[in-house]
Amino acid sequence: MKKIKISNGECGDGVCLARVAFAKRCLGGLLMVVLFATAAHGQKERGSAGQNWNYIAADFVVPEKYVGDYGDFRSPLKFRDGSEVKTAVDWGKRRQQILDHWNGMMGQWPALLTEQKLEIVSSEKRENFTEHKIRFRWLPNEITDGYLLIPQNAKGKLPAVITVYYEPETAVGKGNELRDFAYQLAKRGFVTLSIGTRATTDNKTYSLYWPGIKNAKVQPLSMLAYAAANAWHVLANHEKVDEKRIGIVGHSYGGKWAMFASCLFDEFACSVWSDPGIIFNDEHRSVNYWEPWYLGYYPQPWRKRGMVTAENPSFGVYPQMRKQGDDLHELHALMAPRPFLVSGGSADTPEQWKALNHSIAVNQLLGKKNRVAMTNRPKHDPTVESNEHIYQFFEHFLMPDGE
Repeated sequence: MKKIKISNGECGDGVCLARVAFAKRCLGGLLMVVLFATAAHGQKERGSAGQNWNYIAADFVVPEKYVGDYGDFRSPLKFRDGSEVKTAVDWGKRRQQILDHWNGMMGQWPALLTEQKLEIVSSEKRENFTEHKIRFRWLPNEITDGYLLIPQNAKGKLPAVITVYYEPETAVGKGNELRDFAYQLAKRGFVTLSIGTRATTDNKTYSLYWPGIKNAKVQPLSMLAYAAANAWHVLANHEKVDEKRIGIVGHSYGGKWAMFASCLFDEFACSVWSDPGIIFNDEHRSVNYWEPWYLGYYPQPWRKRGMVTAENPSFGVYPQMRKQGDDLHELHALMAPRPFLVSGGSADTPEQWKALNHSIAVNQLLGKKNRVAMTNRPKHDPTVESNEHIYQFFEHFLMPDGE
């Protein structure tokens, strides 16, 4: 068995890393007792990069059952004419081909809003950070509000994470505590920006429509990604933020949003997708990319919400994508070599490694290891443990030692 160094996040021997993972899990019970106790009092402190890596190392290990299993997915390492991608230069061309194809299907974005800055509406000190109620323009014709959390007494430029959900309050600790990603990360020293589609959540159209809901030119899920890209620029322009260290996270609806944003906009340094359904699945009610607010847009009146049936078919580009054999693993591949974590629940089970193996293959072509990770829990809702993996993933990839 090869010797490995865990602290730097690289391991070339899957068997070796699996054994390390087994040892880690044997000690995991004691570690989680400590984590639960500290989380309950809001006092969790970040560890060193090595400690973070030791905690998350097993998340990057493909279970033996799925090693080398690529499922029935079309390889992203083949051009559309069937020729193979053999070099990093080839991949650059193939990557652009994938991006052009998906944007061609979903619609082209308007120009990004790169020069704007946040408008601070109000500020409030909370624990070890300051919460700012903010406003900014996320669409060319629409301003949104949200929350910017900045650690107090922080020196220099900090890493940042954007959180996305149905509304911005939950992520800052004013809703379900196990979806309070912005709040928890701010306590650990991250600048966080929480945004959400409050207005369309309230009227049950759920997404963003440009230039309007009656005549949208871009599929709504892609416009959510566009809005997140504009949020990235807002953070990148902030004096407290290191633009090279900005990630994004979301759960469920927010997981779909975070996935599309990070795959379509390559300035995000890393990303976490919590149980969004990372591949198309017409048999799972929650993996509902066919709905008009995701990839099935067409002018209202809309189909009845729910599963696709002969009596209640899907519209928009979704059925065309399914007919062509397009699937989301091609978008995942656009992340390479940037790291991402799938925090899987009932929608994203271990079988999703078949799709993720394609992203691993792309990273291997680029000479990168440990860029694709997944954790699994039985149910859709996040848990304390699954969230701890999210936080330590961001700490490992966005925070250097000593910060």
